[in-house]
Amino acid sequence: MPGPTQRSRAAFLSRPPNHTAGGARTNPDGIVVIGGGWAGLAAAAELARHGRKPVVLEAGRSLGGRARTLRFGPLVVDNGQHLLLGAYRSVLSMLQTLGIPEREVFRRTALELTMKSTLGAEVRLQTRRLPAPLHLLWALASTGDLSMSARLAALRLLRRARRARFDVRPDIALSYYLRRCGQPAETTRALWQPLCRAALGTPIERASTRLFLHVLRDLLVGRRAQSDLLLPIRPLVDCLPRPAAEFIEAHGGSVRVGTRVHTIDVGDDGAVTGVQLRDQTLSARQVLIATAPEAAAMLLRDHNATADLASRLERIELHPVYTLYLEYPSTVELPQVLVGVLDGTVQWLVDHGRLNGRRGLLAAVIGGPGAHTLLSNDALTSLFLADIARLYPDWPAPLSTHLIREKRATLAATTELEALRPRSITPIKGLWLAGDYTSAGYPSSLEAAVRSGIVAARRILREPPR
Repeated sequence: MPGPTQRSRAAFLSRPPNHTAGGARTNPDGIVVIGGGWAGLAAAAELARHGRKPVVLEAGRSLGGRARTLRFGPLVVDNGQHLLLGAYRSVLSMLQTLGIPEREVFRRTALELTMKSTLGAEVRLQTRRLPAPLHLLWALASTGDLSMSARLAALRLLRRARRARFDVRPDIALSYYLRRCGQPAETTRALWQPLCRAALGTPIERASTRLFLHVLRDLLVGRRAQSDLLLPIRPLVDCLPRPAAEFIEAHGGSVRVGTRVHTIDVGDDGAVTGVQLRDQTLSARQVLIATAPEAAAMLLRDHNATADLASRLERIELHPVYTLYLEYPSTVELPQVLVGVLDGTVQWLVDHGRLNGRRGLLAAVIGGPGAHTLLSNDALTSLFLADIARLYPDWPAPLSTHLIREKRATLAATTELEALRPRSITPIKGLWLAGDYTSAGYPSSLEAAVRSGIVAARRILREPPR
């Protein structure tokens, strides 16, 4: 099948939907999706696949939501370094729907992590091509620079989690769970803490054990390929948002950026009737809100039926992610694509030269709360550079740097999160929710976003016509 075609963003700006004589926009199929991120576009593509013609309205000037692509002069980069797993079934299913071969947008590699200390120690986690769960058990048993007692403790935890079906009720903080399971400080520091940062983006003192175990379940249970890493080799907008928009429009739908929805209209019967744009009305029988939680709360708080739901969404905590892109001479490279940092503020380094051939381009990532969030851009950049210099003192200074601050990048995967996450259905007939903040049983991720969009779309498809 052909891969995604290249269409400029102007194509989505220049072609308006149909207009009626009174200035109100028509919507022949009666479905509006608010938000052009991964959740909204996945939902609209699923609807289009089943013959519906949704209208997608994105307030921003580009598609992708919190996983979008930015430009610094000639340099095109993503607003953060995203890693996916082979267990991300919803993302892979959506690629099939769009006719995109996986190899065109992601590089699949066996799970391999190197955790490097500024003191010189390294912890390597590398799977073998063995049936699950032997592949990961082998990786844990053969992890270098970990004592035998630390490795055995990790294996005992995995066995215990498997017996408990990778669940714990009531939910507890991961740090407490690890202590309860007898995990020594060595194992926690070198293994569980970095995995928690990568999967949940939340410090282990507050992280949800249930969500962490769900990630371990996907790594352990099922096919070995589920534990593979999927690394984007193209800008994120080309991995799903742009091809999804083209798919929607090719099937009769519409995608518009720079179009903000101000209010949702509800009739006397308590059912959706349309949405209000800046100076026009768009009629609708089904409206899917697929925005960030704070934007969804703003639309929901206008109606008594959804005021409590809006209050819950406003209490969802989001954590920042800071990414520094560094352009070095082409001779600078990491020993592998992904390297973790054990004892620095910087948490991950990604080598784009090994990933997609852009030699000398590296990304350094700091996720979650901390004192670094209060620093100026210059001070934060200096902090990044100091950590990298301690890890690789022989490297030259970078030729240029580009800092991206996403202050509300990812959900705080705390023990309180699941109680706040809503389902896709709302008290208003014809009004639905999608996004990684909805109840997907998975941490904030591209998989949770796409999965929520598909779930909401299938519920809309089951609705009788009004």
